[in-house]
Amino acid sequence: MLTNALNHPHSHYGVIGNPIGHSRSPLIHQAFAAQTGLSLIYTAILAPLDGFEATVAAFRQEGGRGLNVTVPFKAQAFALCHTLSERAARAGAVNTLIFPPNPQGDDIQGEIQGDNTDGVGLLQDFAFQGIKLLGKKVLLLGAGGASRGVLAPLLAEQPAQLRIANRREKTAQALIADFADLADKTAFTACALDTIPAEPFDVIINATSAGLSDTELPLPEALIHADTVVYDMAYGHEPTVFMRWGQARGAQAFDGLGMLVEQAAQSFYLWHGICPDTRPVRDLLRAT
Repeated sequence: MLTNALNHPHSHYGVIGNPIGHSRSPLIHQAFAAQTGLSLIYTAILAPLDGFEATVAAFRQEGGRGLNVTVPFKAQAFALCHTLSERAARAGAVNTLIFPPNPQGDDIQGEIQGDNTDGVGLLQDFAFQGIKLLGKKVLLLGAGGASRGVLAPLLAEQPAQLRIANRREKTAQALIADFADLADKTAFTACALDTIPAEPFDVIINATSAGLSDTELPLPEALIHADTVVYDMAYGHEPTVFMRWGQARGAQAFDGLGMLVEQAAQSFYLWHGICPDTRPVRDLLRAT
């Protein structure tokens, strides 16, 4: 159910998902707005699992200008769009919906534009943390929507090797086929999680849901060397089980909170044409 804030004269934005109560996006976007002097409302919207499209339509009807989209609706958001950015088309998923004013000036709702800021958010966080991919050996765990959303930007960084490991190797192989045209400078391969080569990687990225369920993945000890970085797209109050696995073996470990802030900053730019400073918002989230 949408909030009464939709009738507020200020621009209204939000994040839509199921579940949604845990989302930090309202705090992030309100901090961006305060920092940049914008007056807006940003709320978390719980959509029924079978009611995504209707919830979006109601949000637009009441004056909503843009939505962030989180699980499990990114594929449905993709299907809802009239126009897509190149990165959203590549990802096959949308995490940012843009509702431009209807140029006809009547009550007919205009087109829906879709983008995906996950990949650029990940790379921005890598840059912030000093994680470099050029010429490195990279292992990406998982072949679901999270991996699909970041593969093109990862390949653009030209790692020497990028291996996707997934419980079902067939799914990982399908990703290889979809993105092979972007891997002219990268050895781009796939395998099952239980057949990962027992050899060291420079960067290991967890894009599975294991970080949320506190489940440890069956990974070889030999994946870690003295300078390995492990990165979990998930985040929480404490280091995830994947982060703890890496730290226990001497790796430097990061969670996905920075990625969350950076992808939000990209959405903020798409809606408002302003690039916010992410550093104080990172600090705010860590403190809260």
